[in-house]
Amino acid sequence: MSDSIRLIPAREKIFAQGHPWVFSGALVNPAGLPDGATVDLLTTGGDWLARGYFNSRSQIALRIWTRRPEETVDGAFFENRFRDALRLRHLAGLDFFDGTNRQTTTAFRWINAEADGFPGLIVDVFGSVCVTQFQTLGVETRRAEILESLVRVAQPTAIIDRSDSESRAREGLPPTGGLIYGALPEPEIEFRENGLHFRVNLLEGQKTGYYLDQRENRRRIADFARNWEGPEFSVLNAFSYTGAFGVYLAEAHSQARILHLDESAPALDMALRHHEINGTADRAEILKANAFQQFRRFRDERRQFDLIVLDPPKFAAGQDHVDGACRGYKDLNLLALKLLRPGGLLATFSCTGVVSRELFRKVIAGAALDARREVRILADTGHGPDHPLLPNFPEGEYLKGLFLRVT
Repeated sequence: MSDSIRLIPAREKIFAQGHPWVFSGALVNPAGLPDGATVDLLTTGGDWLARGYFNSRSQIALRIWTRRPEETVDGAFFENRFRDALRLRHLAGLDFFDGTNRQTTTAFRWINAEADGFPGLIVDVFGSVCVTQFQTLGVETRRAEILESLVRVAQPTAIIDRSDSESRAREGLPPTGGLIYGALPEPEIEFRENGLHFRVNLLEGQKTGYYLDQRENRRRIADFARNWEGPEFSVLNAFSYTGAFGVYLAEAHSQARILHLDESAPALDMALRHHEINGTADRAEILKANAFQQFRRFRDERRQFDLIVLDPPKFAAGQDHVDGACRGYKDLNLLALKLLRPGGLLATFSCTGVVSRELFRKVIAGAALDARREVRILADTGHGPDHPLLPNFPEGEYLKGLFLRVT
């Protein structure tokens, strides 16, 4: 018989709405349960509600595996979850690279944590290689079973672990990483995204090596570029990382001139390599600088652009820093709007989860007013279909984007 824990009566109605987390204050006397253990969640009266994993060291004391009493959390359970998530990606036109060169996209997110029934687990795919992030104690405790199921379903050539996120520290876990299965002939591998070619070092870089969540937004901005009318098309790709937005734009418009702006020299070097791989090296240049400072220099120089991409890193980790994050977004977007020619386009994004979509839109509206620029929203966007969301789990929606035309 498994361990169990009870929900206080006042929280039973909230839990019934489908949220996959239970906070410590909602549980009745959880003392004595082993951290990382899978336990049954019961009502105060003893009726079964769900099955999840427990951690007394986290504010999120219980994360839900399943709401079906007949499901046992074991290797078969994990294997079924992997297959279900893969079917969803197949519906979106994504699948493992099978060596036939038929797919235009060979990199995608396979497991998106709670949204795929794997709270605390991320799995990204790059060709035949999987990259994992075990972010919580509950999935770390089941690491061996999860990896065995992953290998059975995917049969990858290699698995790279990138469990180095800040969330592990909050769970009482040290960072881990490296090759944990198979063989990787070289650190960098090539993959395709919407027909374009990219390379990624899976052992280094940010997140799992590449920002897969922006795939559909890159495709969409390329569509805007193809319809651009004008004698030139100057693009500023700020916080460019390894240049993917710029590569899409250079491919979409023959007159595009891309300036990649970032503080990381290695990332900028990779941006130029990506242009070379895709035959657009003559349309790209790089600038190593702080975006906030450089935008002010451009303003003072009266430099202008036809399109600006703003894809900054997360500005806040918790609610205590939301105001500061909003000030940063407003300052950055106000400066960008002043650098755009009339009729120009701004693609601006926030990956700060604690800044809601509604709040981000308000911040951008305020920036436009202060910049004395009139804008139109062409698209309100976010994650691609390989980053599914749960309707009652707003915490899972971190990426927000607005495509604006300055009139």
